[in-house]
Amino acid sequence: MARIISVSNQKGGVGKTTTCINLSAFIALYGYKVLVVDIDPQGNTTSGFGIAGEHKENLKNTIYDVMMGDATVQESVCRTTVPGLDVLPATMEFAGADVDLMNLAESREKVLRKALNAVRSDYDYIFIDCPPSLNIFSVNALTASDAVLIPMPGDFFSLEGIGQLMNTVKLVKKRLNPGLEIEGVVMTIYDGRSNLANQVAAEIVKWFGKSVFKTRIPRNVRLGEAPSHGLPVVQYEPTSKGSVAYMELAVELLRRDGIKVKPLTNLSRYRYRPGMQSVRRQAKPREKTAAPRDKEQ
Repeated sequence: MARIISVSNQKGGVGKTTTCINLSAFIALYGYKVLVVDIDPQGNTTSGFGIAGEHKENLKNTIYDVMMGDATVQESVCRTTVPGLDVLPATMEFAGADVDLMNLAESREKVLRKALNAVRSDYDYIFIDCPPSLNIFSVNALTASDAVLIPMPGDFFSLEGIGQLMNTVKLVKKRLNPGLEIEGVVMTIYDGRSNLANQVAAEIVKWFGKSVFKTRIPRNVRLGEAPSHGLPVVQYEPTSKGSVAYMELAVELLRRDGIKVKPLTNLSRYRYRPGMQSVRRQAKPREKTAAPRDKEQ
């Protein structure tokens, strides 16, 4: 049974989509079946995986069709260059879906949960890339999720806005999804030479304690370049600092789930070349219970 994790922060430019793309790619490379749900009308996760590119209008179905009840998740997912990783795409058509959702019955906040419940047994992990705002899409994502992962850059404004996100999480937990938990906070676009970044990191640790991931994602040019090639960074520049950092984040997340994994070796073999068969490590299917898993890779 899949764990569903929303990657959420109401502020834009915090590395949310970058985290969703690259963390999910490494989880898949460890041999787990992964679905990424793009619920941001900008569709950056969709294009970041190279899906449809500038011809997104040619997609048969998108997250819009799923949430409007016109298609199922199974009918709408697209494969990626990463074996074992699927994407439920979004396009600009989704931008007006908030109005359509508001016209639905009282269950409008639970539309996504209902759709994903139908495929939970098909995946090990489901990551939802939320929009950079707190709206009906974000509420749907949090209502559908087991946990929320919060990317946080080392700047004052991000720290200032975290309270609003936590209040939203608290309300969703109280009214719609009692099981929602904080997966953790990951420091992104991090520059260890900056006093401000270190001060913000210290404040985040005080606030969230052990929920803060030890892995910090550095400011890295390759991370910014990879989406323009429609690839996660591990397939674009596998040995870059950004790639190594997201591998370490994936290891840390899996270990929190009780899955014993080691860092991948020889990352260069994961570089994508057209026509070349991608590499994927083998993993046993995840347990279909909430009990911690104990697997050796």
